[in-house]
Amino acid sequence: EVTLVESGGGLVQAGGSLRLSCGASGFVFDDFAIGWFRQAPGEERQGVSCINDSGDTTYYTDSVKGRFAISTNNARNTIYLEMNNLKPEDTAVYYCAAGAVVDCRSAYVLGSWGRGTQVTVSS
Repeated sequence: EVTLVESGGGLVQAGGSLRLSCGASGFVFDDFAIGWFRQAPGEERQGVSCINDSGDTTYYTDSVKGRFAISTNNARNTIYLEMNNLKPEDTAVYYCAAGAVVDCRSAYVLGSWGRGTQVTVSS
């Protein structure tokens, strides 16, 4: 069974930083595409950062470029999202995903989702 579990969310002031983690079990995720998505209340789920299955292409949505960084630790089967200079508009539930297809632009995933972790940025 494929399982993804996010952690590291919380409440932070604007300008602060958080590091989200996504622990994966049940598969070898370096053979799959991976990504981080977010959903704010009343809005559609948005792709934040994605890495394709071959690991040679990384995508960031424009609003987080230069502030967020996605990375992986294959030995620990963990995906990270380092978030710096956080803004109130970054407030959302953040989800990780992994699978055969993980597309940030369309927020389409053929695979598995975690349950999410709340990130709240106060002004």
